[in-house]
Amino acid sequence: MSRKVAAVILGAGKGTRMKSDLPKVMMPVCGKPMIRHIIDTLEKSGVSEIITVISPEGDLVKKEVAPYKTCVQDKQLGTGHAVNCARDLLKGFDGDVLVIFGDQPLYTTETIEKILQKRREGYAVVCVGFVPEDAARYGRLVMKNGELERIVEFKDATEEEKAIKFCNSGMMCFDGSKMFEILDEISDNNAAGEYYLTDAISIALKKGWKCSAIECSVYEASAANTQEELALLEKLYKERNQK
Repeated sequence: MSRKVAAVILGAGKGTRMKSDLPKVMMPVCGKPMIRHIIDTLEKSGVSEIITVISPEGDLVKKEVAPYKTCVQDKQLGTGHAVNCARDLLKGFDGDVLVIFGDQPLYTTETIEKILQKRREGYAVVCVGFVPEDAARYGRLVMKNGELERIVEFKDATEEEKAIKFCNSGMMCFDGSKMFEILDEISDNNAAGEYYLTDAISIALKKGWKCSAIECSVYEASAANTQEELALLEKLYKERNQK
C-alpha cells in the first residue's frame, strides 16, 4: 500500500457473557484466538502498525498480540474513549487508521482494501455496513448520494429510519490527520455517560468533512458476545474456508 495504515483493535472486553475467565478476544475460533484472526488479516492487508486497547487485566491479550503495542483502557467509558486511549501511540500519525472490534474475526483483506480505497477518495470517516435478513436492533447507516449522513441507533430511529436495511457493523476507517480532532469533540452527554465512536460522523460533518460507508457481507460483520454466537462464528469460518 502506498500510504501508511494503522489499526486500533478494541480488545478490552471481559467476556463475562461468555461465562469464561478468558478475555473475550482470546476466545478461540477454530483453535485460534479471535484477535489473532484479526491480526493475521491486518498483516496480509499490509497494515504496519497495530495497537490493541486492553483492560488493566489484559496481560493475556498483551502477550498474544506482541510484538505489537497495547494501551490500557482503565475504565470502560465507551468506544470513543477506547480509541482515544491509543492517542499517545499514534501521535503525529497522518495515514489511515482502521478501528476494529476484537470480537469480529471474519473480516477479509478485500473489505479492508475496499474501506481504505473509499477513505482515500477524500473522506474523513468511512464506516462498514451490512444488510442482514433481519435488521432487528442494529444501528442504521443513513446514506444519501453515496455519502453517510448519520448513524442512527435503533432506539432513536424513526419508523422511516427503521425501514433502512443498511446496518452499522462497527468497523471504521479515519483520516489519521483528523481523527483525534474529531474524538476531542465526542461528548459523554447521554444516558449511559459514555463516549460513543459513532458520534464521530456528526462531528466530522459539522466540520465540513465528508463521510461515507462501504458494504461487507453479513458473515464478516458477525460478532460474538455469547457462547452461542462464538459457535456460529466458528461455523461461518469453517464454511468460508471450505469454499
